[in-house]
Amino acid sequence: MFGRYKDDNVSYGIVGLGRFGYALAKALAELDADLLILDQDEEKIRDMREYTENALVIKNLDKASLMETGIQNCDIAIVCIGEQMDISILTTLHLVSMGIPEVVARATSAEHGEILEKLGAKVVYPERDMAERLAKRMEEANMPEFAQLNDKVGIAKLTVAYEMEEETVYDVDIETRFAVKLIAIESNSEILSDIDPYYEFKEDDVIYVLGNIDDIKKLTDWIEEN
Repeated sequence: MFGRYKDDNVSYGIVGLGRFGYALAKALAELDADLLILDQDEEKIRDMREYTENALVIKNLDKASLMETGIQNCDIAIVCIGEQMDISILTTLHLVSMGIPEVVARATSAEHGEILEKLGAKVVYPERDMAERLAKRMEEANMPEFAQLNDKVGIAKLTVAYEMEEETVYDVDIETRFAVKLIAIESNSEILSDIDPYYEFKEDDVIYVLGNIDDIKKLTDWIEEN
């Protein structure tokens, strides 16, 4: 069972080793934080034992199993599960009910975040925040309309086509049509990263998309033609 052993340090419990959880756990470990890490994947846990001995495989996230790990002894517990909303919500509920001083939970949508907040968690939106920072940086730096991330993937900054104006994100559906990810919309100098599917595109709106270079090229060609 995990117990605090560095009295002058804040202790952290991390549940879930996806990209966000792994990066957070590694960063805290490198800061010599008092750290407990939980995940169902044995390989991921083995990797994390390079950074901390308190990395445990947990097959069930029910309250009893969580308490067996000692996570209730942490000052801050962070739920890094996002895609499985039901598991994220139940895990957050269990941790809050243990009386942990601060529970932080990752949300993947506004609705998800609202539920987590009502349970008593502090909510973070890592994907939304990353997209917002990226779009803002591209705008402030006056970056070109395309930034290549590697030999296959890039980010494009595109003014909407005339055909898109007064149409909703849902109706235009560029993600399905062109296999790209719409990460932000810039409208009247405001960056919108929590995108409402019923948002109507306006004249001079700018979209930021992430995707395969060939797919972005197809979208760019379509916008230029319309």
